[in-house]
Amino acid sequence: MSRPDRLIYLPLGGAGEIGMNAYVYGYGPQDAERLILVDLGVTFPNMDTTPGVDLIFADISWLEERRDRLEAIFITHAHEDHVGAVGHLWSRLRAPVYARPFTASHASRKMEEQGQDPAQVIVTDPWPNKVQAGPFQVSFLPVSHSIPESSGLVIDTPAGRIVHTGDFKLDVTPVLGDPFDRDLWAEVAGDGVKVLTCDSTNVFSPNPGRSETSVGPAIRQLVERADGMVVATTFASNIARLKTLAEAGQAAGRSVCLLGRAMRRMVEAGVETGVLTDFPKTISPEEAGNLPRENLMLIVTGSQGERRAASAQLSRGKYMGLSLREGDLFLFSSKTIPGNERGVLQIVNAFSEMGVDVVDDDADLYHVSGHANRPDLARIHQLMNPQIIVPMHGEHRHLREHVKLAAESGRTGVLAPNGTMLDLTGVTAQIAGYVDTGRTYLDGTVQIGALDGVVRDRIRMALNGQVVVSVLIDEEDEPMGEPWVELMGLPETGASGAALSDVLEADLDQFMGRASDKTLADDDKLEEGLRRIVRQSAQAEIGKRPEVKVIVSRLSA
Repeated sequence: MSRPDRLIYLPLGGAGEIGMNAYVYGYGPQDAERLILVDLGVTFPNMDTTPGVDLIFADISWLEERRDRLEAIFITHAHEDHVGAVGHLWSRLRAPVYARPFTASHASRKMEEQGQDPAQVIVTDPWPNKVQAGPFQVSFLPVSHSIPESSGLVIDTPAGRIVHTGDFKLDVTPVLGDPFDRDLWAEVAGDGVKVLTCDSTNVFSPNPGRSETSVGPAIRQLVERADGMVVATTFASNIARLKTLAEAGQAAGRSVCLLGRAMRRMVEAGVETGVLTDFPKTISPEEAGNLPRENLMLIVTGSQGERRAASAQLSRGKYMGLSLREGDLFLFSSKTIPGNERGVLQIVNAFSEMGVDVVDDDADLYHVSGHANRPDLARIHQLMNPQIIVPMHGEHRHLREHVKLAAESGRTGVLAPNGTMLDLTGVTAQIAGYVDTGRTYLDGTVQIGALDGVVRDRIRMALNGQVVVSVLIDEEDEPMGEPWVELMGLPETGASGAALSDVLEADLDQFMGRASDKTLADDDKLEEGLRRIVRQSAQAEIGKRPEVKVIVSRLSA
């Protein structure tokens, strides 16, 4: 008996968090659907939960196991949380990647950096051009956002039309990129929309969103009034804002210098792909060092407190030969993403200690969001008039609130966080099952699973310190000398006032003297006993039970 075709949706990342976007759509018989993937992004680690990790990806194991059914990957725009994992994960999927020119430029570079074939990234024209991918016809629908050439996707299937908004805002006068074209979106909605998969980031923001052009006058006035050097930071990908900042510096008679590789790379890509024109002339850091401070404006990376970015390095002293001093101005032309507050405050306080005047955006003068606010989302609901609304791109609270917003206008919203497979075939959405989802980490040059224990052990060592115990056993299973220890991340002395290493070594030596022949002959029992003694002694001395590594070396007969 043949199985009926069905239309499915499965978020592997991005639904229940902001970042790490990866959304699967499928059509065909159950468990044999042909698949497409929308976006393949990253999220970023922090020292509290993922120390030492470089990047975090969605766990794509479910999709990898079905890659023979994967028709294509579509990238909506060039933000890292949508394109950042393409180079790292493509080899596990091996499907063609489609994107508009500016996004394709970034995706190709990421592929090349990871030794993959950049020719797998295919440049695509926007609506009404369509890409055939198995049973899907996919078109890029231009929309405004905080990076050029952002797009929603029109996904036509035998079961009906899906509009996947990507990240968007309703800005009809952006500095760069495509304005929101209501008539174009209405044209798409004219044939009927079955499913609207919709950005939820700003569902709690009660006022309509503002245009990118609205921040220009305030920034220009601030720069004109400044006496010393002006330094501004924003998201490196927001090249419209970079242009606004640079033009403000130029209008104030200042030379403009870009600091930070990501920022320079974004501007270069914008120029190369034709989305960025008439960007003010910039100077090198070496040239900047020779100018009077009142004639200089730096635009730097690090708006989210990243330790290695230019902002953080300037707050610690010098960067590229440049430094801030009393009377200078530092502008955050950005909002702090939740979770990054600590790093940003460290920078703010460091500049304050230098006498630098720091201006943030608490008054919403110098930054506007790239995402649609609550009234804008309601407007899109009305314009698209879909049968089903599936909130995505947001934490769980955002998705849940978006479902409530849909209900306010009598529409059906479905809460589908990561791992929730929806059957969208009928008039209403049905939960078709659940898939194990999680995270994988890029740790140096190696990809590791979140459950592999590497990061967990690193956290435990950071919290508790580590002791390495070494013992030497002769060919007759007798100890040769006393055990010795190495301490890492632990105080040198404890409650007794003696050196902690001496206390541990003395207690270990007593254990070795009492140990039975059976214990001395068995590495596992010996290691277990030594580990227990270290933890007990350390608990008594310093109130901590450190991680313990035991090295037993045996001499051969």
